[in-house]
Amino acid sequence: MRIAVVGGGPGGLYLAALMKQLDPAHEVTVWERNTPDDTFGFGVVFSDETLGGIENADTTIHAAMERQFARWTDIDVTVDGRSSTIGGQGFAAMSRKELLRLLQERAAELGVVVHYRTEAPDTEELRATHDLVVAADGLNSQVRTRYADAFGPSLDRRHNKYIWFGTDLVFEAFQFIVRNTEFGTMQIHGYPYSDRGSTFIVEMHEDVWRAAGFDRTEHEVFPPGVSDEYAVQRVAEIFADDLHGHRILTNNSKWISFTTVRNESWHHGNVVLLGDAAHTAHFSIGSGTKLAMEDALALAACLHEHPTVEAALTAYQEERKPVVESTQRAAQASLEWFENIGMYAGQDHDAFVFNLLTRSRRITFENLKERDAEFAARIQAAYAREVARDLAAAPTAGDSAAVSSPDEEAPAMFQPVRIGALELKNRVVLSPMDMYSAVDGVPGEFHLVHLGSKALGGAGLVMSEMTCVSPEGRITLGCPGLWDDEQRDAWARITRFVHERSTAKIGLQLGHSGRKGSTKLMWEGMDEPLPDGNWEVVGPSALPYGEATHVPREMTRADMDTVVADFRDAARRGVEAGFDLVEVHAAHGYLLSSFLSPVSNVRTDEYGGSLENRLRFPLEVFDAVREVVPEQVPVTVRISATDWVPDGNTEHDAVEIARAFIEHGAAAIDVSSGQVTQDERPAFGRSYQTPFADRIRHEVAGPAGVAVIAVGAISSYDDVNSILLAGRADLCALGRTHLYDPQWTLHAAAEQGYAGPAAEWPDPWKAGRRRPPTSRTDRVPPRLALLREGEQGQVHLRWRPGAPAAVDDPSGDQAGHPAQPTPAAPETVSA
Repeated sequence: MRIAVVGGGPGGLYLAALMKQLDPAHEVTVWERNTPDDTFGFGVVFSDETLGGIENADTTIHAAMERQFARWTDIDVTVDGRSSTIGGQGFAAMSRKELLRLLQERAAELGVVVHYRTEAPDTEELRATHDLVVAADGLNSQVRTRYADAFGPSLDRRHNKYIWFGTDLVFEAFQFIVRNTEFGTMQIHGYPYSDRGSTFIVEMHEDVWRAAGFDRTEHEVFPPGVSDEYAVQRVAEIFADDLHGHRILTNNSKWISFTTVRNESWHHGNVVLLGDAAHTAHFSIGSGTKLAMEDALALAACLHEHPTVEAALTAYQEERKPVVESTQRAAQASLEWFENIGMYAGQDHDAFVFNLLTRSRRITFENLKERDAEFAARIQAAYAREVARDLAAAPTAGDSAAVSSPDEEAPAMFQPVRIGALELKNRVVLSPMDMYSAVDGVPGEFHLVHLGSKALGGAGLVMSEMTCVSPEGRITLGCPGLWDDEQRDAWARITRFVHERSTAKIGLQLGHSGRKGSTKLMWEGMDEPLPDGNWEVVGPSALPYGEATHVPREMTRADMDTVVADFRDAARRGVEAGFDLVEVHAAHGYLLSSFLSPVSNVRTDEYGGSLENRLRFPLEVFDAVREVVPEQVPVTVRISATDWVPDGNTEHDAVEIARAFIEHGAAAIDVSSGQVTQDERPAFGRSYQTPFADRIRHEVAGPAGVAVIAVGAISSYDDVNSILLAGRADLCALGRTHLYDPQWTLHAAAEQGYAGPAAEWPDPWKAGRRRPPTSRTDRVPPRLALLREGEQGQVHLRWRPGAPAAVDDPSGDQAGHPAQPTPAAPETVSA
């Protein structure tokens, strides 16, 4: 093959070297506009997985890199001078300049032709004269821009500013240094890359950047290689205590806004994208160089394994694109966390550290417990102490029994909690799920078994499905209601069972379908109108939910008065039926939700237009419910935190919506999202709605002492514990998970070795509370640990060039910064 590589960075050079190794007859030419010793940045971090791939592909390169590595296992998180250490992570880093030199030498040794200080020929010319053209020309790829119609790029410029420095302070571990300054929160991402220096990245929100005066050089044009010296001076002043008198090093250091690059397609004809030209991921979770070298490994393998370029490039995209997209999802969560870091300025130190470590949702509590059990135990105990403080300060119902005191060794999900005056034994909620199995609005034996089994299964709070306040407020003919006393008495049978047979509480979700009503049962055709029209649907405006759905009649004031009365009467019946909690459903595009959203509410009267106006009717309904429900029965609200469409409600609107309901007495905010229009484009993923709950909790609910419930693709006890310990929510609601396993909470307790009152098995089931044995029964478990854990696998290894190899035993809470030894040869790593 004749291969043209545009861009002589690590990704392009590594691909060139790999292709020459696979077949020396390949003619590989690289064009690089810079000189061989031009490189920007300081250090590069690699994961063990990436290094394993490099070692398998090219032992020569791997061995050369190995000799350069700084290795360590610790992360130090320092917040305003107070530090915590977390071990067991595993990092390897080296100088970017050294890496580039090694790859240049390897490419030359293998016969790759590299033209430095040379612009690549026209891409059309390269396409005509080469079998393959590789665009490895970086973030501002000219090749990608030229064929933008084919690649379909999107460039997302983010809100933070960052600047890439180095320092001659040799860090001993990965450093997250957070300073809450008079201008706002600033952070450092730092790590050692040799025995002489460390990477030192300064990042902050653009608003903080301007407030601190860093925008003084905003309009200066710095020539290539020239750094922003004013930024150096200001950073040195602000982070003087963290630099310990050491210098800041520059290398083309200028303020940048991170841009996330995505492409619909990575190849076009015989042109293929590699590295930053194809994708970027925020530096807070990894290295662009690492991703580019992984691309090179995959592309070289696909070219070697497939008979044609077209087949190889298709296979390359199919292999790498999902991996990169997964990385980008984690990176997106991480960069957004750092954009909003100021939101956590008042968080308890231990919770903040855990929050930071788990920000991308890739690292969880169980991950950390495996890596550093001592740190995990400290976080769990700190959470229990915080729970004890909260319970002591919370109101109590006069006739309610006291909840057991928090157990410092109990998992977070099994810590008690209050919603208003209602005490719950644990923080697991059965999320409301429509069952479409009622007859004339009356819940039957199916509902008794469905909700009763979840209560017996250990959930602290079991929620009914949306229970409709009128026949016209139903979604389908199978929806339950509370518009008459027969329905009330049927619900009373269910609440009695829950109270007599379990220690769970049961909540009622009240709602009105609005424009999404009069439709078929879910399994007969979701959102499809009933064939005979059945009943007239109403909404704030005469706008349908989607294509081929009902066009609602715009509600009059008289209609609103009727709905308010219906909610009031249904809430009163709910209390009579024995429900412990009442939730007003103002989410998912149903009637109250459609008033809140500008997508479905285009009224021109006092109930449309501004958010204040759009809130008016939902708040009237909420007030009517609160008015007839006794004080000891909390009233909560479920909202859609974003509409997932342009011009719809956003997470910022959700904060104000939550604030309004809290001011009207909401005891908890149940945070869901979407389902307001069929045009929505949700960003689905694990725990994908939790960031909305997190924002509402920190900006408005937490300070008001109001609980926040997270919901949405939360499916493991590890996710639940991680969300709670990080302070992103107070409770977690799980839906489909409980359909898969009605005893999910009890099973989660058994798997975590918890056997306390927050997960008590019903007496008839207690014989089954131990996890059944697996098919392997002859394994002899280890009985004695004769070696210290550190000797088997070092939990705490720090980068201390020249110091004797030893396992540290940090207290986990340090003052200041570790002392820096005299640089010398690196120590080895055993794990």
